[in-house]
Amino acid sequence: MTSASSGSPSAPSTAARRRGALLAAVACCLVGASFTANSVLGDYPHAGGQALRYGLACLLLLPLLGRGALAPLRLLTARQWTRLALLAAVGMVGFNLAVLAAERTAEPAVPGVLVGCAPVVVAVVVPALDGRRPARAVVYGALLVAAGALAVQGWGRTDSAGLLWSVAALAGEVGFAVIAVPLVRPLGARLLSAAACALAALEAALLGVVLDGRAWLRMPDPAEAAALLWQAVVVTVVGFVCWYAGVRRIGAERATLFSGLIPVCAALTAPLVATGSYGWAQAGGSLLVGAGVALGAGALAR
Repeated sequence: MTSASSGSPSAPSTAARRRGALLAAVACCLVGASFTANSVLGDYPHAGGQALRYGLACLLLLPLLGRGALAPLRLLTARQWTRLALLAAVGMVGFNLAVLAAERTAEPAVPGVLVGCAPVVVAVVVPALDGRRPARAVVYGALLVAAGALAVQGWGRTDSAGLLWSVAALAGEVGFAVIAVPLVRPLGARLLSAAACALAALEAALLGVVLDGRAWLRMPDPAEAAALLWQAVVVTVVGFVCWYAGVRRIGAERATLFSGLIPVCAALTAPLVATGSYGWAQAGGSLLVGAGVALGAGALAR
């Protein structure tokens, strides 16, 4: 497959770096807030819910593409189409199913902490795929972000199955950042998001039919419908476009640092629906995440 460098920005300007950092931060904050909405979808068919979410997001993204915007899809090679399908399967459908499976036997903090380690993995994997050494500032910043995520969420009870599914969720989070990198530049943030959502909807629907049969989809109740709409419109349409636009400007290594904001925003919004509290541990972890992001993104460089 194409090396990771084909999607990384080369010597971006200061304004581009700032805008990319802001876009990545917005995307991760939206995802963090969505964890609170997920609490009402525990009884809804998982694969069917993802099919609805990604299908609706694709339909909403199409009008934003403009005339002739689908033309780059015709230029994709078979290898690039395979990468796009893998992005939908691993980074979108697979990630969500792994988190849900982990939370059957593990407390939510367990997959949350492991997913918080994604910046460390990406900081090492992306340079390795590009044939270069990891940037020290990015690695140190990623370690601070991971430590901050652990402080915000703590560690919960789990068994071996919950731990393995949490590792799978980490792999999905890393895949969402790394697999897409060579596709960001030729497709752009909007078209990449729309194409990935279309494939994810198809994959989730097929998986739902295989696993749940006729029960793979049902009419959501008002609370479930609101949560699905939030995930489709805000998290997927707005969040994905912001994320890939940020990756295009600052690269996957630095953009993934902002995933440390996911548990911070989840902790901040949890008290709003009485599903958690925000105390000194969360405040201290939030400061660690902020310091890690600032260090890795170069804000603390002389």
